[in-house]
Amino acid sequence: MPSSVDVNTLLHPKKRPQPTNNDKITWEWLSFTNSARKDNLELYHWVRVVNGTPPTGDYSFAKYNKSVDVIKYTDEEYEKHLTDSTWTKEETDQLFDLCERFDLRFVVIADRFPTPRTVEELKNRYYSVSRAILIARAPSPADVSGHPLVKEPYNISHEIDRKRALSLVLSQTKHQERKDAEVLSEAKKIMESRMAAKAAQDAELAATLNASPERMEKTSAPVDIASPSNMQGTSGVAPLTSMAENAAAAAASLRMLKVYLRTYALDQMVQAASSSAGLRTIKRVEQFLQELKVNLKPKVPTKAVCAEHLELRKEILTLLNLQKLLQNKEEGSSYRESSYTETPDAPKLLQRGMDQDRTFVPDSVSYGGNYFLWISYIFFFWVLI
Repeated sequence: MPSSVDVNTLLHPKKRPQPTNNDKITWEWLSFTNSARKDNLELYHWVRVVNGTPPTGDYSFAKYNKSVDVIKYTDEEYEKHLTDSTWTKEETDQLFDLCERFDLRFVVIADRFPTPRTVEELKNRYYSVSRAILIARAPSPADVSGHPLVKEPYNISHEIDRKRALSLVLSQTKHQERKDAEVLSEAKKIMESRMAAKAAQDAELAATLNASPERMEKTSAPVDIASPSNMQGTSGVAPLTSMAENAAAAAASLRMLKVYLRTYALDQMVQAASSSAGLRTIKRVEQFLQELKVNLKPKVPTKAVCAEHLELRKEILTLLNLQKLLQNKEEGSSYRESSYTETPDAPKLLQRGMDQDRTFVPDSVSYGGNYFLWISYIFFFWVLI
């Protein structure tokens, strides 16, 4: 049979105050009463007596007997402030009697309650009645604004969602728990890398702010590329913009959902966000996610993870949109520069709508050997007109 002595007690015994040589220590079997009891029951236990003087005072464990002060209400107060279509006065009276009897142990109260009510319903009724009585009896609402029942009212819908989420977590298997642990560790690494990148970005920004004004102008010049006028007038970027807006709408609709752990809502929202974009754009987004070492589908698609995933897709689409605008801007500027630097010695057919309306004005007119050359130029522009 194993020993009942605690090993920790043998290794680390409690240090009691050592009596002096003049003290006489004895143990006596004495009676005691408990002030927490109302029947004045007299019990006995062994008491340590020093020099023949027994200890005085109340029972040492009586201080742990705490009771709840349940609010009482009158019939007039009930008719004026506490009427409810889903509760009768008899049920409310029984609820408050049980709350006083069992010290707000609502699980026990729900078991003893005569009518079938959930724990959340009993809590909601008790706290709403107590809150209404406190406000009604106060001289002004500001006098009881700091009371816990008034400051933080009971929210029954939040309590139901919390218990549902807790039951989902407790019903997970060991395999799911291991996956969640892996996702949490991966999320921790991502957060650490983001913090490091943010610190480097802040340092680079500080260095940029300390640069010369010319460098600041060069740095801020590309901002005009993504202006609203350029975005509206540039072709080929409308699908990207529409897809980014759809991704933002999907993320907003995700925030309206209730608590869930695993669902197909993310796939549906990604499809809805990508409905207005082509396959090439979707492939570019997925390729960008792979370059960032982000899974195309989160391992644990919780509400927070799905929202962050859709937000990341939205940012990628915005980045692709800006890159497309920058490319179109650079191509247009380079084409205009090349068209202005051409010499009039070798005219060629330009694109209609770009430089077609430009008239050729020669630097000098010569009626010598170049006469037929100027006639051919005039005939060429007459054909274009």
